[in-house]
Amino acid sequence: MTTTLEPSADASPEGRPPRADEADRLRELYDDAPCGYLTTADDGTITRVNATFCAWAGYTAEELLGTRLPRLLPVGDRILWSASCLPRLRATGAVAETMVEVIAADRSRRAVLLSATLRPAADGVPAEIRVIVLAAHERRRHERDLVDALRRAQEAERQRVAVEEEMRQRALRDDLTGLPNRAGLLARLAGAPEGGRPASAGTALLFVGLDHFKAVNDSLGREAGDELLRVVAQRLTATVRADGVVARLSGDEFVVVADVGDDGAARAVAERVLDVVTAPVLLQDVEIVVTASVGVVRATPDETPERLLHHADVAMHRAKARGRARVELHDPDVVDPAVGRLRLIGELRRGIAEGELRVHYQPRMDLRGDRVAGVEALVRWQHPERGLLQPGDFIDVAEESGLVRRLGAWVLDSAVAQGAAWARTAGGGPTTEIAVNLSTRQLGDPDLVPLVAEVLDRHGLDPALLTLEVTETALMEDPDAAAATLRALKALGVTLAVDDFGTGYASLTYLQRFPLDELKIDRSFVAGLTESRGDAAIVATCVHLAHSLGLRAVAEGVETPDQRRALEDLDCDMAQGYHYARPLPVDELDRWCAAR
Repeated sequence: MTTTLEPSADASPEGRPPRADEADRLRELYDDAPCGYLTTADDGTITRVNATFCAWAGYTAEELLGTRLPRLLPVGDRILWSASCLPRLRATGAVAETMVEVIAADRSRRAVLLSATLRPAADGVPAEIRVIVLAAHERRRHERDLVDALRRAQEAERQRVAVEEEMRQRALRDDLTGLPNRAGLLARLAGAPEGGRPASAGTALLFVGLDHFKAVNDSLGREAGDELLRVVAQRLTATVRADGVVARLSGDEFVVVADVGDDGAARAVAERVLDVVTAPVLLQDVEIVVTASVGVVRATPDETPERLLHHADVAMHRAKARGRARVELHDPDVVDPAVGRLRLIGELRRGIAEGELRVHYQPRMDLRGDRVAGVEALVRWQHPERGLLQPGDFIDVAEESGLVRRLGAWVLDSAVAQGAAWARTAGGGPTTEIAVNLSTRQLGDPDLVPLVAEVLDRHGLDPALLTLEVTETALMEDPDAAAATLRALKALGVTLAVDDFGTGYASLTYLQRFPLDELKIDRSFVAGLTESRGDAAIVATCVHLAHSLGLRAVAEGVETPDQRRALEDLDCDMAQGYHYARPLPVDELDRWCAAR
């Protein structure tokens, strides 16, 4: 049923008479409407008519105004109007799409659909009938248009569904190999409709990681690497049975899903996968052989596809860590390294906050006078469950997580406070100098120099009694920035040492740029000092180099009298190691010094 659109006295908001511009706009819409509009008085006299009806019927508005509507209808339709339409109109207020004929100006009869609404008299405004006339052939055209529009909408919907399905399928597949990607694999393992079924107790996941794949890309180029991945994909697909699945997760990692009876069968499938992957491949006229590391996990009812994939991934990385080109089965008793590191970071953060860290001190001996010349502060962690932990158990995760800044600041503060306490005792305590290690992150910290200055000032320690040790690796991370930091520290009056010398790659040119006071020879060379002519030559060279640069030479890791005597013969200045004493708590160090 067509909606009436015509001007009237109540067409304005809030029932007010329309402004002149509103009335003009409404008249324009009324006249240009695609349907014929007429308004009649209650007795059927036409009081308004739009241009569309006049043009369609061939009348002028003047000819129609004042004419009664039934005069435009043939006799039969006049009776229909008077006997049926008007009673319904007055009873219900509306007549919908009644088929009648209208007598045009040329006396022809034209079939129309007539609709009408009644506006009752109100507030002194007489009743009027609003009539809409739509030519029957226009109705049929509208119906055809509607059918065509429906057909177009259905086709557009079909295309939309097809495009969405194609996009969904592409989202589940790897473009390079055509294999399922990670999302597609997980969908299959979860039993999604794409031909997949849930992983069961007889299902094994093989996580295949190609070994040294980056070397292929670096040497032969990306295209050769892509071709290798396609070859591996084809070989793996040919290896599994029809009900198996091969997926490429990313880069050089694939997953094979196969039905197996037990761990032995799973390992046998994995070994077969290794064999097909390691077969020679001809790339750009170069025959290459790549190996793979395979991690295997068998599905259990209580594991999600994501967890199964994670377990297989961990097993694969364990295979790589154990030499590559091998198979490792998932061991539920082995803690996931990533989870272990996260747990350790959390425990270390708590340990720092709750005072679980300790500082032990290892004596540094003057080889010329066989006396204690100082100590090195070394951190320990009194773990509530694992006992006393050495730095090697937690320093790496502290460095990676950024906790080393808090840890290092705590060690510096504790060591300087202890050094100041020793300096205040009669006779200077067991030592007069104290050495503290700085990590790579600490050396790059813009707050390092202000921190050292504040700690020294707060505890009242003479800066000359503090030695800060930095490794070769830390110095060479950013030599220019390191040199600037060391110069700022040197301006405070502290002593600076390069630690683990000989294990890094600092050149003589760089060593001369740094304001160093001390060179510490790495323990790996000292260990072979009396047994290896090569190590003896390296130690001798390091001592000579230190003295040539005006630096003090310190040997660490001294464990035997023979090593001590050899260092004395080489004119090394200082030494430390288990030959003298292990790192000790303060009270034990005091007793050790008193006993000498």
